Amino acid sequence: MAIKIEMPKLSDTMEEGVIAKWNVKEGDKISAGDIIAEVETDKATMDVEAFDDGTLLKIIPQEGDAVPLGGLIAVIGEEGEDISDILDGAGGSGSSESSSSDDSDKKEEKKSEESKEDKSEEKTETKETSSESDNGRVKASPLAKKMAEDKGIDLTSVQGSGPDGRVVKKDIEDYKGGSSLSKPSSSSTASKSFESLESKEVKVSQMRKVIARRLSESKFTNPHFYETIDIDMKAAMAARSSMNEANDVKISFNDIVVKACAIALTRHQAINSSWHDDVIKEHGDVHVAVAVAIDEGLMTPVITHADKKGLSEISSETRELAGLARDRKLQPEQMEGSTFTISNLGMFGIEEFTAIINPPNACILAVGAIRDVPVVENGAVVPGKRMKITLSSDHRIVDGAKAAQFLNTVKNLLENPLSMLL
Repeated sequence: MAIKIEMPKLSDTMEEGVIAKWNVKEGDKISAGDIIAEVETDKATMDVEAFDDGTLLKIIPQEGDAVPLGGLIAVIGEEGEDISDILDGAGGSGSSESSSSDDSDKKEEKKSEESKEDKSEEKTETKETSSESDNGRVKASPLAKKMAEDKGIDLTSVQGSGPDGRVVKKDIEDYKGGSSLSKPSSSSTASKSFESLESKEVKVSQMRKVIARRLSESKFTNPHFYETIDIDMKAAMAARSSMNEANDVKISFNDIVVKACAIALTRHQAINSSWHDDVIKEHGDVHVAVAVAIDEGLMTPVITHADKKGLSEISSETRELAGLARDRKLQPEQMEGSTFTISNLGMFGIEEFTAIINPPNACILAVGAIRDVPVVENGAVVPGKRMKITLSSDHRIVDGAKAAQFLNTVKNLLENPLSMLL
């Protein structure tokens, strides 16, 4: 026996639904639990789920069509099954057929009463719609009406694209006219409406898809934990100034952090590791990835053997790789093989944040801005330069104590920058 799929009640105030999108087509095999359509209600766009297995034999309403509660929207059954009786009963409209002539008479009486009420209301109420039916009432979906009200749009100026000129959600979203309705203000001053910025859909690039997949896998597969330490940066700032006065290659604070982390990684191999199911691989080499922001997301070029390179070399290589990243000219081998990652948002004024681990690394370091703060030295309050760094660690590999020891080593190196030259 063929099974009718009817418009369900998706909210407590719903009277009808508009088919926003069909996720299936006639002839498709569907299973119980499949989301076959998206329906606009008066509150939101909701999913319609199939409760039976079978072949989708017929789709009744098209996208943009409105269907009352209980109205027929689709039929499923066995492939090739005759469903003409069901379609004849529905009149091809998606409306449910009355079970008896008495029910039909009652519906006609109700419609007549509603028509009288509507005409009475029209004498005292403002017109609601742009696309008028024969009796002058609004033809707009509940969601379209609410959106128009929220945006201050006069529906009489909107061209409906639904059945019989009905105004649907897409018409409101695409509306670019200047006509609007004034909304009453709670104050005695004149009310005013605000023009909404145009919404748009941005196609997801392949890079963004890869970033989304990898970071989702990392966040929900690797058990992250976070530890933050505050560092006195006065000595590092003085050392940087001295080096930049004496050299053509300008050293950044990020270069100094890369060098400090590289040295610390040689002393704490648990941080310089990766998870491989039945073994933890502690890497002998130190390859530090540096996150670079571009329009499509983040790229992570790698400074190889960072522990063996001087600050000038790290600076030159970082600038070159960052430039290639922004020009989309990085080669795959320049982004592979990292054993640790640094993400620095200090230049944007971000004081503290947590970063998602870059697989297959065990850890990633989030670097914040250098802050001007009062500190206590020898019992007196003096101006200080402080910077917070936060280590995100994979708890399968790194324990809290090991992460803390690594952070303290980085702190000591940054607070005593000359020790990095030894």
